[in-house]
Amino acid sequence: MKFLKQIGINYLLLIAFLQLTLRYSLLEQNAPILALNDWQFALLVLATVLVAAGGFFANNALSEEPRMNEGKLYNIYGGLTLAGFGIAYYLGNVVDKPLLVAVFIIGAALMYLYASSLKQVIVVSNIMVAITAVIPVFIVALYNMYPILVPQTKETFATMLSLMLDYSLFFFMLVFIITLLYNLRDTDKDYNAGNSTLPIALGKERATRITFFLVLVPMAMLFYYADKYLLNLTITLIYGLLLIAGPLIYCMIKLWGAKSVKEYHHLIQVVKIVIFFTIISIIVISYNIGMVIKDV
Repeated sequence: MKFLKQIGINYLLLIAFLQLTLRYSLLEQNAPILALNDWQFALLVLATVLVAAGGFFANNALSEEPRMNEGKLYNIYGGLTLAGFGIAYYLGNVVDKPLLVAVFIIGAALMYLYASSLKQVIVVSNIMVAITAVIPVFIVALYNMYPILVPQTKETFATMLSLMLDYSLFFFMLVFIITLLYNLRDTDKDYNAGNSTLPIALGKERATRITFFLVLVPMAMLFYYADKYLLNLTITLIYGLLLIAGPLIYCMIKLWGAKSVKEYHHLIQVVKIVIFFTIISIIVISYNIGMVIKDV
């Protein structure tokens, strides 16, 4: 159980679920053809999970006291990460684009830099975590669409990529907000560890206010997309307002007066739920579009 916690099993399951949802609820429903077949895509998910597990393990193991034996730590980290690289490189060769493995290397490098040194750097650490959180989306796009990007698929793939970029930006903001909530919850712990975070630099009250206003960004994005794209997709519109906008509004209300560790921890769970419902919204949108097309 300790090892599963060290590799962030809950986050790994969420990453796998996100990638599977993108493939089977978005791409397969709309793209005429994809570069990877089902079993190859399963390997892609495995590669993503292995590299992410290595990053989570390094971060958690380096944060533990007493620290794990260095040799054992790097053997486990290296084993997980290199296994992921190997699978990713194999799949890149399958689609005749071996350099696609670079996206995995970049993701692993960012996670390791965060775990080993940048965790102590104010705001930069938050941005690093948010960037690595959206890399799985780009992995799905690059491996499934880029190798067969031809004039016949260009228009469809451009639409799919645009939607995936929108989701990536939304996920980026949600994860960035979660990292700030973690900083607010763990202010005393970070101070004792010598980490420089926004609450330590500006004070907890100011950092809370900044986080409050940052929640307005995904809210504004959601209402913008609802007005521009979802007015004819009633089911998706209702879903988004109730299960994504609703919890975000609740988060803002609670955040304004939050002070205790318990309150910040509760808000972290709320935003995690929003992330889960955002992934589910990919399924809802695809289903709703199918219904609209069927009724035409």
